[in-house]
Amino acid sequence: MNSTPARLKVCIVGASGKLGQYMVRHALDRGYEVVGVCREASVDKLDAFKDRITIVPGATDDREVIKRAVAGCDAVLTVLVPRGVHNYSTGTAQAVLDYARPAARLMFSCGYHISRDGQDVYSWKVKALVSVVGRLARLARLVDLEDQVEACRRVFASDTQWTVVRGSDLEEGDSQGLPVWSRHVGDPILKSNLTRRVDFALFMVDAIVNDSLVHEAPAIVGCQTPSALAYAVTSPR
Repeated sequence: MNSTPARLKVCIVGASGKLGQYMVRHALDRGYEVVGVCREASVDKLDAFKDRITIVPGATDDREVIKRAVAGCDAVLTVLVPRGVHNYSTGTAQAVLDYARPAARLMFSCGYHISRDGQDVYSWKVKALVSVVGRLARLARLVDLEDQVEACRRVFASDTQWTVVRGSDLEEGDSQGLPVWSRHVGDPILKSNLTRRVDFALFMVDAIVNDSLVHEAPAIVGCQTPSALAYAVTSPR
């Protein structure tokens, strides 16, 4: 007799944002049980899913909120948002690392500016953008990119089953399919620097069952972009 696989329970931290909503949709399409975490003021953004998911309202860096949300989950997908200057990303990541089940798959989203091993190669434009815009945003107390860097450093140092997905510039539009990836920004396959947001979410959800991505920090790009089409077949990851 064939046994039916157990239904996976997935927590999506930051479910009300654009990326989060796409992840909710992909997870539901795969038949997963979904728990969504978002700020109380944003709960209504999940109205389209409210009868199909469990919503845990609260700040995503609230340890008690995360503890409650990830209980019993097989996977936790976290949007690392460097909001404000109060270590929001770090608090979120640390809570997930502390309270998720030891065997749970943990996926974290961030940008190309995160580097795991220092081997990424950035253009002067990207360096200037991160340096200048990042500094101005922090002075305005809006965004702290260094907080996201610290959050990912803690993830990399943990012994959990983590994957850090590093996204290129994003655009809206219909899905083009699962993005391609490379270990280092600067690799030719990533040159187009563009991914559909819906496909970024698809990569996050697909990683739940892709054991080859455990302890990887893939930098992704849309599979139909010129650089992906030119290098996907021949370029090593």
